[in-house]
Formats: sequence, C-alpha cells, structure tokens
Amino acid sequence: MSLWDDILWEISGVMEPLGEKIFSAGFSALDATDKAVSKGIDVVGGGLDSAIEAIQDNPWKAAAIAAATVVTGGAAFIAAPVIAAAAGGAGLLGAASTGTAISTLYGAALTNASLAAIGGGALGTGAMATGMAGGTTVITTAGMAAGAAVSSTVV
Repeated sequence: MSLWDDILWEISGVMEPLGEKIFSAGFSALDATDKAVSKGIDVVGGGLDSAIEAIQDNPWKAAAIAAATVVTGGAAFIAAPVIAAAAGGAGLLGAASTGTAISTLYGAALTNASLAAIGGGALGTGAMATGMAGGTTVITTAGMAAGAAVSSTVV
C-alpha cells in the first residue's frame, strides 16, 4: 500500500460513520416532519368535520350567520370612507404620506388619506402599503368579522 492508499483508508474510516450519522439525522428529520404534517392534517380535518357537522345540525343558524356576515361586510364596505374619515378626523391615524397631520385635512383629502393610512400607507411608500383599496378592505373585513361574531352569539 502506498501513502496515498493509507490516507484514503483513514479518511474513509472517519467519513463512513459521519455519513451514516448524517443519513440517520436526515431520516429522523423527515420522520418528524411527516408526523407534524400528519398531525396538522388531522387537526384541520377534524375542525372541518366539526364545522360541517355544526352546519348540518343547525342549517338555519348557519344561514343567519352567513347572512349577517354579508350584510355587515356590505355595510362596512359602503361606509368605509365615512368610517375612515371619522378615525382620521379624530386624530387616530397620524400623518398622511405628505407629512401633513390627517386630522387637519378635510373633505376628499381627509377621506383618501385616512383610507390610505388604514391600508398601511399610500401606494409606493412601502412594501406593505396597499393604499386606499387596502384601507377599504381592512374596514370591510372588520365589519364582516364583527357581523359573524355578533350573529354567532345571538342566533
């Protein structure tokens, strides 16, 4: 055997057990991931089964909750400019993208700046800024959630 063969023999003696440990750790990680995903699927599936069963047991209540959610969401969508302007006029929203305090604005400027502030800022001012459309969406979603929550406790 040459020196090179001796070196390769020594390296293989170190690398082989190391490779087995890495291989074993990889399979352990895959097994843990499989178990976690399976548990998640079981939880979500169980939740869906419960929801479907509740709807089948109480179809009128489910319909009332859905109707209240649609009605309050629609009302919030229509009232979004007024709601936003009220919040902006009360000084709850800070400054517009121009740097002007929203509470000092009036009319369309107050409404637009307020909706944009609720939407995360004017378009183009940041990665999360969704502008007036985002503000309208936030208010509409909040209205829908409120309708669903209230109707599910009342009905």
